[in-house]
Amino acid sequence: MYDQIKLNNGLTLIGERLPHFRSVSVGVWIAAGSQYETREENGLSHFLEHMLFKGTEKRSARDIAEVMDAVGGQLNAFTAKECTCFYAKVIDEHLELAMDVLSDMVLHSAFDEAELEKEKGVVLEEIAMAEDEPEDVCGELIMSAQYGDQPLAWPILGPADNVRAFTRERLLAYRSRMYRPECSVLAVAGNYDWDALVALANRCFGEWQLGEGACPAYAVQPAQPQRLERLKDIEQVHLSVGFPACAIGAPEVYPVSIFNSILGGAMSSRLFQRIREESGMAYSVYSYPSYYTATGMLVIYAGTSRRNAPVVLDMIDREIDRLVKEGVTRDEFEKTRMQIRGGYVLGLESASSRMNTLGRRMLLLGDTQSEDEMLDKLNAVQYDEVNRVMREVLTSERSYATVAPKGK
Repeated sequence: MYDQIKLNNGLTLIGERLPHFRSVSVGVWIAAGSQYETREENGLSHFLEHMLFKGTEKRSARDIAEVMDAVGGQLNAFTAKECTCFYAKVIDEHLELAMDVLSDMVLHSAFDEAELEKEKGVVLEEIAMAEDEPEDVCGELIMSAQYGDQPLAWPILGPADNVRAFTRERLLAYRSRMYRPECSVLAVAGNYDWDALVALANRCFGEWQLGEGACPAYAVQPAQPQRLERLKDIEQVHLSVGFPACAIGAPEVYPVSIFNSILGGAMSSRLFQRIREESGMAYSVYSYPSYYTATGMLVIYAGTSRRNAPVVLDMIDREIDRLVKEGVTRDEFEKTRMQIRGGYVLGLESASSRMNTLGRRMLLLGDTQSEDEMLDKLNAVQYDEVNRVMREVLTSERSYATVAPKGK
């Protein structure tokens, strides 16, 4: 069971009380991510996330770090395509401190000009670091191959030239437009008293003012899948194959999760066993689904030598063709459903993971789903349904992305 209330300013407070825990995790989930950005703004959501750690009206950047370190707490944030989350984990007696620090950062950041210029250097280094990871570059490239030139395909970090051009005025304008209580969720999981938590939330976040008009929205347009390639000074070939899949919250999420695990989502999967274990053609080979509120995709990735790349791609095609022709076996279906069930339950064995699951779903879908409800939906998936959805996905038009070594 979840506790839930909407504060007077529109902020949704939702909590899962875990009285046997001594910890509590708090997350401020905001509907601000690269999906909502214009081309000129690309990277602004992520840069804004960084700046909220650089000092407030009453705390310096060092103060923010030291006050959480002093109680053994954890404080961090991340930016995704559809959201930004600032979160803290502390022992239950320091919940008030965690809420105070988070609200101070979200509502009272100073945006000091000198700190802004320094942080540009930090983010530019982060962009350069991502460029040095060809697997990550391939992941960005397959998004462009699948969705074309629209925000969903743009990098969360943004291009370096955008970061260099960001100004304090632009940051403040973007925060005013996107950081709105009625478009945000305050999620809590762990040991707390609900009445005290509601009072604390009102005290810390009650001054957060409503925005004007409807919450920001976005759309994903259909795009023709492409074949894209980038050349870099690297040793291996990194390749990805993409297929359109379902959106987050769709009933097909469960069949997709099952056949993805069979195809390449686990060490016992067909691709891992065939390409790595039996053939020794690659160290890393896997598949994964990405779910968004408006769309989704399934991606197969492999990293291999230039000599082996054509053979590995042929192996991937053959495994897909065999799976489509013969279908998932009943044994694979039953074992994989049990595997996903176990992985899901084990993944919720912490206050942090429960807070993340709760906050993200409430922000993106506007509802909750208990552990039992999820397991009931997984158990209700039928064998024939998995094969039907699998064939719909894997027979659709594919996109391809390759990051390859320069030269011959």
